[in-house]
Amino acid sequence: MRSPREIIEETDWDAREHAYAAASDTPGRLLHLLSEDPERCGDALAYLHSAVLHQGSVYSATAPAAEFVAAILADPRTSVRCASALPWDSRSRPVRAALLEWLGAVADSAAWDGELDDDELAAFAACRAIRTDVFAAVEPFLDDTDASVRQAAVGAVTPLLAAPELADRRGPTAGRLMRSVGLLDPAGRAAVALNLGSWGIPPMALLADEHPAVRGCAAMTPALDDSPAALAEIQAALRDPRAADAWFGSGENRPAQLDGQVRFFLLQALLRRTTTFDEVADAAVAVARMTNAYTVDSDWGPLLARAFAGARGGPFSPAQRRFLAALVDNDECWGAIANPIIWLDAAGLPAEREQLRALVAV
Repeated sequence: MRSPREIIEETDWDAREHAYAAASDTPGRLLHLLSEDPERCGDALAYLHSAVLHQGSVYSATAPAAEFVAAILADPRTSVRCASALPWDSRSRPVRAALLEWLGAVADSAAWDGELDDDELAAFAACRAIRTDVFAAVEPFLDDTDASVRQAAVGAVTPLLAAPELADRRGPTAGRLMRSVGLLDPAGRAAVALNLGSWGIPPMALLADEHPAVRGCAAMTPALDDSPAALAEIQAALRDPRAADAWFGSGENRPAQLDGQVRFFLLQALLRRTTTFDEVADAAVAVARMTNAYTVDSDWGPLLARAFAGARGGPFSPAQRRFLAALVDNDECWGAIANPIIWLDAAGLPAEREQLRALVAV
C-alpha cells in the first residue's frame, strides 16, 4: 500500500469526481482527518459519507480516498475522539472507529453487481482492486483495546471478506474472532456470529451463548439455515419482537450488519426456512401487534404475502384471521402511508381498515 503522502501527491484529484463536482477539494478534507481537531475531523467524516460515498454510490475519487483512509488507520492521530458532522450520527468515538466503519461501507458498495456505464465500471474496479490492501490495514484492529474500534473493524471485514480474492482469509479470521469472543460484549459477539455466518461458517458455539442477542444473530445467519435449533431460536425471539429490537439498546452499539430493526432480519430468516403460514403464524401475530405502517415493507408486508398466497377471497383459516385481527386492532398500521395498500392489494385483501374488520368478523 502506498503511503498517505504518496496517495495525496500522486493522485490527479482535479481529474477525479465525487458526488457534487471535481474532487479538487478532497485532499484537504482527507488531511483534516489527521488534524486532531474534533470539529475538523467531524466535518471530514461527514464529507466522506456525503460526497465520496454519497448514499452508497462509488465515484472516481472513492478508491484513492479509501486507500488514504486505510493507510492512516494506524496513525496515532486517528485516536482522537469526535462526532461526525452528519446530523443523524451523534456518536462520539475515535476517528479510527468511524474510518473503519466507512471502509466497510465502501467495500459493501464495491460488491454491487448491477448495470454500470464505463465510468462507473472503472470506479468500481478501482475500489475492488484495493480490497486486499484495505483488509491488511483493517485486520490488526480486530482485537483492538477500544471496543468501538474493535466492533467497527469486525463490521468492516464482513464485506471485505466477501470478496473472492480474500476467500482464503475467511477461515483464519473466523478463528481469530472466535478466540477473542470472551473479551467481547454481547454486541461484539453478535457481530462475530453474523460475520461467520456470512462467510458460510456455521457459528454453532455462539448459538449457545448466554445472551439472546448473540443466539438470535447466530441463528439468523444463512450458514445455519438447516439447523432446527437455530429455527427454534428465531421462533423464540419473535415471540416478543419488541424485546428483540431492544437487544442492542439505542442502536448505537448495534452490529454494522444489522442496518434496521432486529425483527426484520429474524423474519427474513424465518420466512427463508419455512414454507407455510402456519409455521410462522405466532410470529406474525406478535409482529402485527407492535408494528406500524412505516415498516410494512420489512415486516408485516412479507408476512401478508406468506399468509394469503393463493388465498384470494377466502375462506380464511383461524391463523389467517388471528393475523388480520391483530393488524386491524393496531392503530399504528393505519394512516396516510401508501405502502400498506400495495401489500394488501397484492394479497387480494381490501385496503380499508373497516372492510378488513368486517372480513375478520365473518
